[in-house]
Amino acid sequence: MGEVVDIAIIGGGPAGLTAGIYGARARAKTVVFETGLTGGQIVSASWVENYPGFPDGISGQDLADHISLQAINAGAEFRTLTPVEAIRVEGRDFVLAVGDDEVQAKVVILATGAIPRRLGIPGEAELAGRGVSWCATCDGPLYRDKTVAVIGGGDSATQEALYLAKIAKDVHLVHRRSEFRATQCLQDRCLIETRIDMHLSRIPVEILGEGGKVSGLRLRSTEDGSEEILAVDGVFEFVGIDAQSALVADLCALAEQGFVKVDHNGLSSCAGLYAAGDVADYDLKQVVTACARGAFAVYHALHYLDSRDAAE
Repeated sequence: MGEVVDIAIIGGGPAGLTAGIYGARARAKTVVFETGLTGGQIVSASWVENYPGFPDGISGQDLADHISLQAINAGAEFRTLTPVEAIRVEGRDFVLAVGDDEVQAKVVILATGAIPRRLGIPGEAELAGRGVSWCATCDGPLYRDKTVAVIGGGDSATQEALYLAKIAKDVHLVHRRSEFRATQCLQDRCLIETRIDMHLSRIPVEILGEGGKVSGLRLRSTEDGSEEILAVDGVFEFVGIDAQSALVADLCALAEQGFVKVDHNGLSSCAGLYAAGDVADYDLKQVVTACARGAFAVYHALHYLDSRDAAE
């Protein structure tokens, strides 16, 4: 067996980084495994206005950088080259397959998050990266003075529509329901933004392309079935997320959509296996709740380790 750690945190988003801060400060050997962008999905957020301590807001990238640096300064170790490919239970511990090596962990905190959900309509896959995007911060500047569509009705969709309205000439905000799900203050801001046009009770049925790039979006009314085509240069999708829980699918109970079922402490149905952040099954998925859940999970994981040691 290779390296032995107290707490293995899989995922370097806000939940995983916060768990890393708390674990390292408790002097537990804490290792964060993350091969993507440290900071998780928050990195792609243009502006975060509801995280405490930043009254004027902060960019998602800057917030991620702050939390990452705090975890490093606390003493958390980071492994960023090779992903965790599998986890198995061995006695009371877990064995993580990391490339050609194995890491033994007394506790695992899964913080792998979730990825943007796809619409699954014609043209989406073919035009991904050629006008179809899931990140307004990343790709928005490409559409200066152009026309774009934003699909979705929650906080992410409305926030990104507002961001794009600062860049694009016109923003079509498309939602399948007759009213938005977003926080009321975001809805109000969209309503008064002259560059945002609302298209309620509409579903996208096809993304059209010309010359290898997006040229239009076909919409269908959920009320009478009529169709219309919006001439757009880009389509940004914010219609939900899919949990990245495949690593533990055989180890613990999952909810219907793949989110890890946890108790109020973040503990899954498998002893020593915790989940925090967007991969866990709870309603409010925000940066502040991800951080809180990461702290909860590692706090109770440390108590679990203490009780284990006392019993030996």
